[in-house]
Amino acid sequence: MPTTVEPAATPATRLAKLVTDVLSPAVLVATLTLIVAWHSATNTAQALAVGLVAAAAGSFIPITYILRGVRHGRWTDHHVGVREQRKLPILICVLSTAAGAVVLATIGAPQQLIALVIAMVAALLVAWPVTLLLRWKISIHALVAAGTTTALTVIYGPLALVTAPIAVAVCWSRVVLRDHTLGHVVAGAAVGTAAMALLFPALF
Repeated sequence: MPTTVEPAATPATRLAKLVTDVLSPAVLVATLTLIVAWHSATNTAQALAVGLVAAAAGSFIPITYILRGVRHGRWTDHHVGVREQRKLPILICVLSTAAGAVVLATIGAPQQLIALVIAMVAALLVAWPVTLLLRWKISIHALVAAGTTTALTVIYGPLALVTAPIAVAVCWSRVVLRDHTLGHVVAGAAVGTAAMALLFPALF
């Protein structure tokens, strides 16, 4: 099985690992979907219901699948750092998130939340063939981090740009840990930003 090369343990790499883990795609997706659900729902009960559906589809189900794969030795780690191992995890993310969009539409969730989930699917539909066909390890961490900042800015305006350093920190961490090149994180950030700046607002 292919393995990743661990960089030397330094204060920078320890900080980078903390950032990568704490601000992982699963964490940011769950946080973002719950925030958008709260912002767009008509009451607290609806916000909790649709927020949990969106978070389950975009975060909880995919990360559970990945963690099970790690335990069974299918992937080297929960970030799936080896490109050749990313085919199924990204596909599961696409299918689960798309299913979530269908469920949200069926139960009458706010259009803004449905639009967010569809935009997430669109971003993943770009990342998956890039990884599979072009054999290039676009950064999902950077995609989600940049997309989160952009989506919050669409909703709350320029004030949300205070979260931009979070996206920058995530991109930095992926390069420091040698999980991605600068090109990988720039490409991921560009896809996430485009999906949330263009498609997300257009859908609601």
